Amino acid sequence: MRYNRVYLESLGYEIAPVVVTTAELEKRIQPFLSAHGFPPPKLELLTGITERRWWAPNDRLSRGATVAAEHALRQSSIHPRDIGTLIYAGVCREQYEPATACAVASNLGLKPSTLMDISNACLGVLNGIVQVANQIELGQVKAGLVVSCESAREINDATIDRLNSTGAGMTRADAEALYRECLATLTGGSGAVAVLVASADVVKHKRRRLVGGSSMSAPEHNALCSWGVQSVQETAVGRFLTSTVPSKIESVVGPKVAGIVQWGIDTGLHTLGHGAKTFDVGLKHLKLPFMTTHAGDVLRYGVDLAKMTWRTFLEKLGLSASQIDKVICHQVGSSNRDAVMRTLGIDRAKDYNTYEYLGNIGTVSLPLTAALADEREFLLPGDKVGFLGIGSGLNCMMLGFEW
Repeated sequence: MRYNRVYLESLGYEIAPVVVTTAELEKRIQPFLSAHGFPPPKLELLTGITERRWWAPNDRLSRGATVAAEHALRQSSIHPRDIGTLIYAGVCREQYEPATACAVASNLGLKPSTLMDISNACLGVLNGIVQVANQIELGQVKAGLVVSCESAREINDATIDRLNSTGAGMTRADAEALYRECLATLTGGSGAVAVLVASADVVKHKRRRLVGGSSMSAPEHNALCSWGVQSVQETAVGRFLTSTVPSKIESVVGPKVAGIVQWGIDTGLHTLGHGAKTFDVGLKHLKLPFMTTHAGDVLRYGVDLAKMTWRTFLEKLGLSASQIDKVICHQVGSSNRDAVMRTLGIDRAKDYNTYEYLGNIGTVSLPLTAALADEREFLLPGDKVGFLGIGSGLNCMMLGFEW
């Protein structure tokens, strides 16, 4: 990717108001830890995250995105009529349809020719920037607004309930596996961001020019991090059938009959799908959110992908690593940051972090961190800046700017 007349006109953000400490979350999972004899967790030591912010219960994503967009628009001299595209790029959306972008546009009083949602894990906002940049280069629009709002409250509440409801009946090995899969969820924060992308024809101050970038993927690792919804029947009934029924039968009639029953359950679940859908207990259509992350594999394969993308990124921009003045990375935690900096050979002094007090805000993390770095004069006029994004899938995108 190479661009000649695309600029980041302004960046707006809104930080969620409710402070949630890591210590609070550790306390909330104590029933799970006690049930399985696990020692107290060391989440802050593992992640470097002291606290994160959440929205108030039942707050609307479109409201947060609208507030961030209003901040971006107040900083800009771009006339609203020149905004030809509005993209909502969050993982969290208000519904399947219509696009959450429509609600944001309505709140702002905008009627752009293109309204849409983009979803690509933590890379959504970077993908949105590229989409608008391409439209600008093609002469389709003069400016476009990319917004996102992420909420970690709901998935954290669901995950903590999931952990605490397992009880002592789960085997130690299964409990350890579940614990590992859920830990990354507890890093999640909430926030909103807006990026106004504009052409050289309409920007007043030609700053933050998008020079170009590179993207790569490793889709063979698509199962390493998942966030979605699953049927209550599949989890509750399936767990009851596999863990409770055979043990009860064994206590009454012995292990041989229990083994036969277990075989029948396993066969039924395999044939009919996990949860034995022939058992309709009224939960078939009730869905609950879930998130699972194989953090070690995400880090290992993610760093490998970042290394390859970094190489092509530098080649595309015609620069050496030492010529990059500053970088803004996706905010995951201290281990991920250190591994990426070390592998790419980037001095940590060139990196700006917010994960310590904001956690991982998904699509919002990187652009919000950039906005704060700009406000606090970490990013200075003339700096060659790299946005280094990576998301589940796995996907990696790096964008270069002359700040």
